[in-house]
Amino acid sequence: MQWHKILTPLLAGAVLAAAAPWAAAQNRGDDTLLEMQQAFRKGDRQRLAALLPGARGHVLEPWAAYWELRARLDLAQPDEVNAFLQRWAGSYQEDRLRNDWLLLLGQRRSWDQFAELHPSYRMGDDREVRCYALTIDQIKGQAAQDAGAEVLRNWYAQRELDDGCANAAAELLAAKRIKPLDVWRKARLGAETNRLRVTRKAVEIVAPEALGRLREVLDAPVKYLKGHATARGHERQELVVLALARIAASDAGVAANLLDNKWGVHLSPEERNWLWGLIGKQAALALSPDALGYYANVGRDADLTDDMLGWKVRAALRAGQWKQVGHAIDAMSAAARADSTWVYWKARALIAGRPSEEDRASARQLLERIAGTAGFYEQLALEELGTRVSAPPAPAPLTDAEKAAARANPGLARALYAIAMGLRGEGVREWNYSTNLHQSGGMGERELLAAADLACQQQVWDRCINTSERTKGAIDMAQRFPMPFRDTVVQRAKGIGLDPAYVYGLIRQESRFIMDARSGVGASGLMQVMPATARWTAKKIGLVGFTPDQITDRDTNITIGTAYLKLALDDFDGSMALAAAAYNAGPGRPRNWRNGPVLDAAIWAENVPFSETRDYVKKVLANTVNYAAILTGQPQSLKSRLGLVGPRDAREPEPNKDLP
Repeated sequence: MQWHKILTPLLAGAVLAAAAPWAAAQNRGDDTLLEMQQAFRKGDRQRLAALLPGARGHVLEPWAAYWELRARLDLAQPDEVNAFLQRWAGSYQEDRLRNDWLLLLGQRRSWDQFAELHPSYRMGDDREVRCYALTIDQIKGQAAQDAGAEVLRNWYAQRELDDGCANAAAELLAAKRIKPLDVWRKARLGAETNRLRVTRKAVEIVAPEALGRLREVLDAPVKYLKGHATARGHERQELVVLALARIAASDAGVAANLLDNKWGVHLSPEERNWLWGLIGKQAALALSPDALGYYANVGRDADLTDDMLGWKVRAALRAGQWKQVGHAIDAMSAAARADSTWVYWKARALIAGRPSEEDRASARQLLERIAGTAGFYEQLALEELGTRVSAPPAPAPLTDAEKAAARANPGLARALYAIAMGLRGEGVREWNYSTNLHQSGGMGERELLAAADLACQQQVWDRCINTSERTKGAIDMAQRFPMPFRDTVVQRAKGIGLDPAYVYGLIRQESRFIMDARSGVGASGLMQVMPATARWTAKKIGLVGFTPDQITDRDTNITIGTAYLKLALDDFDGSMALAAAAYNAGPGRPRNWRNGPVLDAAIWAENVPFSETRDYVKKVLANTVNYAAILTGQPQSLKSRLGLVGPRDAREPEPNKDLP
């Protein structure tokens, strides 16, 4: 296909100016680029080298050159890498290869080459690269006073095993810039999340002599604990902690009994506190009423992680224990306390019960700090302050010059071209890089609005939305909450008794209006419908002649998706929060999650055990409120859409058990 014809003449002109001779090369080069992407994914170096000449002169030649060199970077010479960096200077591909090369130099411990290249690294968002840089500072005796804390922040944030931060931790431990306990805590994080290679690496750093015993600790923790009567010495205590952490991940009650009845007396207060925090978290994730009881065994909240404290807050919210909500939030790190989630709930804790005037004033200050239209808690804070959600006034219209500057940006042009021809991942990365503020002379708010406008005009809605969302002062709701296919969506929603704003709120979260969106589990189209769900829904609504391939058709996808959403909404008694959770995680889980006390739906949503679904529910509902404000032109309430969530009343009809 001639993908360049999808782009407007104005955009084509911008690409031409940036990458001549553009037009003559595209027809023969598009297929070459697509082949090269596949060869890169397969690691086929020979095929990449053979195809590269066919990409000469193509607007996406930087990608072709990157793939070819990246596939053999382990064999490349420094001069060849430097030549690439010079040829594609200023591009995303240049900095991407610099990132890759820095990682390789770090792995090779080529510190001089790394130090020479690192100052030119513009992205600056790779934690492992940063850890290598901190290692060099330590080796040279130039490490800042807070280098140890920075290494730990980066290392703890790395979920998988990495070389850069692990090596930096080893260097700083040897220099006594971090403590052995800091490394043991990384080992605990690995045990807690079943990332056992992470645990082994941490133990190798802090206590290599314990590696022989570690295998049994991780593979058979119950057997290990039965085989020992005491835990003498810090190393053995930590092995017991790791064993109990492994047990707690699958059965909090068993771990609690072992800790309470035998092992607690053998451990330090910090170790006991951490374990009770983990056990409390695991119980809270299971929505168990025992969670706060476990947390009550913690002698010092400062020994808990922010994640453990977050689940303590959630458990306290479910139990209506507002003082514990406030105390747990106070124990969080400054960064965690600044999150709008905990700002909102801290304010609510202050005004629960019989607040003093001082508490009321403090709560108001907290709410004012986050109140706005941007998200779930921002909207709730606005309502707590007595204001409903309205669409903010539109910013001043973009000038012709501002629009022209966006069209002339070669990175944006390449990104849109890549997306149009099917290289969406590459296009998204280049777009994000081209709009990010970390670059020298990065985009200001008006430039971001112009870039978002360019994406909107090309109907690349995800880039339109995400770029526009980054502005703080100038908020363009038409960009942030677009309504493609408005007639179809509104007509279909109203025809089956659905709020069109709710449908749009869900589509925006599901697919960002990407027509050919496909999830890793096989959901397709605007409303991300699974094949089995599509077949079931089609049968339910009497859609004759439906075949699974039709789910990628826009109108069919909307018909099936809205019908399923309506069935879920009816199944959950009109609760938008429960229906959204069912749409994301399947109906069986929210049926279980609603059991327990009757809760404000905001508390219920915050307690959803799956982080993806928890985030999804809150975003769909916040989206809905914003779309309703746009569609009606009237102030809207999030609280009125939340209501209460609790067990199904025995007098209510039985749920639709076959709802997939």
